Amino acid sequence: MSGVYTRLVSGLLFPLQERLKGHSTVAVRRALEASQWWPTAQLAEYRLERLRALLLHAGRRVPYYQRLFADHGFDPATVTDVADLQSLPLLGKADIRAHLDGLKARDARGLARFNTGGSSGEPLIFYIGTERVSHDVAAKWRATRWWDVDIGDREIVMWGSPIELGAQDRLRRLRDGLMRTRLLAAFEMSPEKVAGFIDQIRRFRPRMLFGYPSAFAHIARQAEADGSRLDDLGIRVAFVTSERLYPDQRQLIERVFGCPVANGYGGRDAGFIAHECPAGGMHITAEDIIVETVDANGEPVPPGTAGEVVVTHLATRDFPFIRYRTGDVAVLGSAACSCGRGLPLLEEIQGRTTDFIVARDGTVMHGLALIYEVRDRPGVQAFKIVQESLDLTRVLLVTDAGFDPAAIGQIRAAFGQRLGEGVEIRVEQVDSIPPERSGKYRYVVSQVDSQQGRNV
Repeated sequence: MSGVYTRLVSGLLFPLQERLKGHSTVAVRRALEASQWWPTAQLAEYRLERLRALLLHAGRRVPYYQRLFADHGFDPATVTDVADLQSLPLLGKADIRAHLDGLKARDARGLARFNTGGSSGEPLIFYIGTERVSHDVAAKWRATRWWDVDIGDREIVMWGSPIELGAQDRLRRLRDGLMRTRLLAAFEMSPEKVAGFIDQIRRFRPRMLFGYPSAFAHIARQAEADGSRLDDLGIRVAFVTSERLYPDQRQLIERVFGCPVANGYGGRDAGFIAHECPAGGMHITAEDIIVETVDANGEPVPPGTAGEVVVTHLATRDFPFIRYRTGDVAVLGSAACSCGRGLPLLEEIQGRTTDFIVARDGTVMHGLALIYEVRDRPGVQAFKIVQESLDLTRVLLVTDAGFDPAAIGQIRAAFGQRLGEGVEIRVEQVDSIPPERSGKYRYVVSQVDSQQGRNV
C-alpha cells in the first residue's frame, strides 16, 4: 500500500507539474488504465480511428507526408484496416535525416529536439511534441502501477543519457527530491564507483529501480562478490529498459536485489513500446503504438516469426513516426496473457540487428552463440565482442587472477567453428571496457549487415 507522501506526489505534485508543462499525462494515464481491459474488438476499433486521424493530419499538415501520399496515390480517408499501412513505404533513419524539417507539422506545438545515443552508428536527430511526451509518460506510469509502485515512491535511476545527466541544475535537483528519485550516472562502473552506488542504494532504501540491465547486473555482481546485501531493503521491482535483457542478468538482479525484474522495451525515438506485467506478458502499448514485424525486404511476417520491429506512433502528429524502422528484432505473440489485459504481446525481443553475427558463409546467428563461449569462463570480469568484418572479429576481455591464459586459444577455436574457416579472431585483454556514448554496455556489436545474410 502506498504511503501518504507517495499519494501526495502521485495525486497532487506530479499532476501539478504536468499541468504546468502543458501535458495531458494524468488524463491519458487514466484512459489507459481503463482501455487495457477492453475487448480485442473495441481496442482495434479505437486504434483504427486514431490511425486514420493521424494519417489525415499528416496528409494535410506535414510536408513530407503530403508529398509521400501524393507520390503513392494514398488517401488516408480510405483506410479501413491497420493493414492498409502496408501500402506506405517504411520510414528509415536516413529518411528522417534527409527530411528533418519536412517532417514537422505546420501547426506543431511545443516541439523539442531529441537524439538517440548513436550506439549502433550515427545519432538520429528528431523532434517530439507535447502530445507524444504526455502519452509516453502516461504509458510508463501505467506500467509502474502494475507492480504496486507509484510516482513518489523512492526510486533509484541508473542512466547514462546526456539529456538527463546534463540537466542537474537546482530546479531539477529540487524536482527529483520532491519526487524521491535519485539519479546515478551509468557511464563509469569502476569498482570504486560501484561500491559508492551500493552504499547509496543501501542508505536510500528505494522501493523501485529503473535503468539499464547491464548496469544493475554489474552492481549486483560486485555486491555479491563483496558480500554486500541488497535484498533486505524492501525493493519491490527493478524496471530495466533500453538494452536486451539476458536471462542470466534477470536471475542475478532478482537474486541480489531480492525483487522481480520487469522488462521494458522502447526507445527515445520509437516511444515506450511494451512493458512486462507481473504475469510475465510483454504488453504492447497498443492504444498508442502499432507494431509490425517485417523481413529483410520489408514484407510483414506472421506472429511467431522473428522480424524487424516497425512502429507507427499514434501520438506523433507534430512530428509523425509512421512505419518507422527501429532496427530491433522481435517476435509478435498470438496468445493472451493470463493477467486478463487485452493488450497484444511481444513473445520475444531478440535485440538490435547489430546484435546479430554473420558467419563467413552468410549464416546469421544471434550474438548469444558467441556470448556463451566467453561469459561463464572463470576470471572473465567483463567482455565485448566486435565483429569488424566477415574476416575479423575482436574479443575484448577484462580478467582477474582466476583467468587461465589457455582460455584465449579455446575462445579462438570456438569462435572459429561458428564464424568459419579463415576468420581472424583477435582476443585482447584490456583494463576496462568503456560504455557506448549513451552509457549503455553492449556485449555484441556487429559492423556486418545481417540483413544480407541468411537466417539459421
